[in-house]
Amino acid sequence: MKVYAVIDTNVLVSALLAKRPDSAPVQILDKLFSRDFIPMYNEAILAEYNEVLRRPKFKFPEEHIVLALDAVLEAGIDSIRVETKDEVLDPKDVVFYEVAMSRDDSYLVTGNIKHFPAVKRVVTPNELLDILNSLENE
Repeated sequence: MKVYAVIDTNVLVSALLAKRPDSAPVQILDKLFSRDFIPMYNEAILAEYNEVLRRPKFKFPEEHIVLALDAVLEAGIDSIRVETKDEVLDPKDVVFYEVAMSRDDSYLVTGNIKHFPAVKRVVTPNELLDILNSLENE
């Protein structure tokens, strides 16, 4: 079974900032590189990734940014937004939620779970890892 997921920017930032290689965001990035799930994106999501990951305060090496963005583009699918009436606290996060809701079998992976509606498809990095591991064990 294929797993589709929209990765919230905070997960990518956390992965690139992580000191521990076994942290959940780093493991999500590893699973992205190994194509264990299919990332979903659209132009607005890619624009946010580009803008946030290149903020001077993070000082991420350009090659790390390019590797992460290329992995999303190469393994992922450009997706549509499905307008929702669900309340998303931060207006900039609506696009992530709406892209995730465009498929019945997709997830939104975020470190800010409280910013989104309480639906089963909005998951933390640890929860997505559990989903992926359970599929590997089937």
